[in-house]
Amino acid sequence: MRKQYFGSAAALSLSLFLSACGGGGSDSASAPSAPVGGGAIGVPDIAVAPTGDILPDEAARLAKQASFGPTPELIAAIVAKKSAAAWLDEQLSMASSSYADLAKPVPSNFCSSQFASGTTELNVCNRDNFSATPMQLRFYTNAIRQDDQVRQRVAFALSQIVVASAVEVGNTAGLATFDQILLSNAFGNYRDILQAVTLNPYMGDYLDMADSNKTQPNENYARELMQLFAIGTVLLNPDGTPQTDTTGATIAAYSNTDVKEVARALTGWTWARLNGAPLSDYTNRDWTKPMVMNAARFDTGSKTFLGRTIAAGTSQQANVDTVVDTMFNHPNTAPYICKRLIQQLTVANPTPAYVGRVAAVFANNGAGVRGDMKAVVRAIYLDSEARVVSQLPGKVKEPVLLATSLARAIGYTTDGYAFTTRDAGMGQAPFRAPSVFNYYPYDFPLPQGAGLLSPVTKLMTTSTVMARHNFLYDWTVGGDSTRGEFKPTLGPTGTVPNWASWEANGTDDGKTIDRINLVLLNGTMTAAQRQSIATAMAAIKNNDPALQARRRAQVALYIVASSPLFQVDR
Repeated sequence: MRKQYFGSAAALSLSLFLSACGGGGSDSASAPSAPVGGGAIGVPDIAVAPTGDILPDEAARLAKQASFGPTPELIAAIVAKKSAAAWLDEQLSMASSSYADLAKPVPSNFCSSQFASGTTELNVCNRDNFSATPMQLRFYTNAIRQDDQVRQRVAFALSQIVVASAVEVGNTAGLATFDQILLSNAFGNYRDILQAVTLNPYMGDYLDMADSNKTQPNENYARELMQLFAIGTVLLNPDGTPQTDTTGATIAAYSNTDVKEVARALTGWTWARLNGAPLSDYTNRDWTKPMVMNAARFDTGSKTFLGRTIAAGTSQQANVDTVVDTMFNHPNTAPYICKRLIQQLTVANPTPAYVGRVAAVFANNGAGVRGDMKAVVRAIYLDSEARVVSQLPGKVKEPVLLATSLARAIGYTTDGYAFTTRDAGMGQAPFRAPSVFNYYPYDFPLPQGAGLLSPVTKLMTTSTVMARHNFLYDWTVGGDSTRGEFKPTLGPTGTVPNWASWEANGTDDGKTIDRINLVLLNGTMTAAQRQSIATAMAAIKNNDPALQARRRAQVALYIVASSPLFQVDR
């Protein structure tokens, strides 16, 4: 049995909690004050990064927030751009990764019509066409090696806000089409996301809008559109704080009547069909095209919701457009969505001022455009609370980022499969959220945290904490290229660690520690920590200088990666 270096899951969780809270669980440290930098008349005054060339430590911290993990090459690229803003602008104009080639629609009997029940061929066919596996392999491959890191991070954040999951709907083409919406529009406009998602067949199946009938409208999508994808449950101020009535109670953002009326407006949509098949043919549903109208199921009557009225006889498409416009333009949408994005990308406990500054950009990008995701992403990353290291509470790494950050720091290349053997055990398999509420609630309270939030902490159980720890050990100390899970299995190359780059340091342990300090800890290692790591490395002896350098690097990586200093981003 592998040695358990922490006394219990609770001990490690407490360690993570304390680190997230700045060591003592207090959120009393002062937040950044007024925004820096003046905007033109009518343009929100957005805080900006410190002036002067960006330093390597600052570049590493930006890479933690805006990529799937810093690498020496990425840090150097950011430094070469001389500022966070310049690097972000390059990322915002970069060509996109894609899932589009995985969106190959096939009839629902595609596999069963070719292969006998119980055969390996049938299982493989079903895996490749009716599961999340091809998407997961592509996701990890892109996260590790593709350059459009900011787009991918934002799309991953959006996928945890606008959730549709393969746990409920097993169709690879549909999943690829749905998540391509988020990837393609990560720097687009949030209204386009809402519009495309509303008519997407995968979402239509997941939240039951597909085939919703005027005789009994299904309310699932209508409710989650309001509750999770746009306005939230309570009325908000522009800075994301809740509005209250005269008694101090929060005010509901919508009513059950609103849900019912929106559901009526969204009736009469169904899957497109392959090869001209009739709408009665459920074998030939096309999961790659927007849903189509089934007029016989559409409620043509008037509807009133959230202060808007759709007149009787209004077209079916206009009903959808009005619903989307109402959600997109609701005053709650900017602070609600912006706070969720901030929590996913930079800090778990943004101040109201931070939320308010970013929400103002959502409301108006400076050119009168609402919902400009490119402007919102830029505002999130360039705000003073994101760029200036402070005593504000940190953000626990979610399992996917824990895995990709370690792999990128070491220098792994991958076809994605090895990651899929580990992620579910840590509580987060991409595209398989357990419910529409994501892997964890965005408002999960930090235990004993004096009101602080720590969403990812919801995933910390005895089982998942040990899975995290074992993963870190196995991919560092036990991470030689001969490891079984690294062999080609579903992909062509398997997973390959780049230990040669660490072996090249030879007997110079200082170079190894310097690299770890920069890439894993963005330069925050103390002298005492450095000495402790150097002592642990010196205890590793081998007659082969290259092997000794590798083993020493593996031990040092394990010590740092298993610590809260790596597992909590600050």
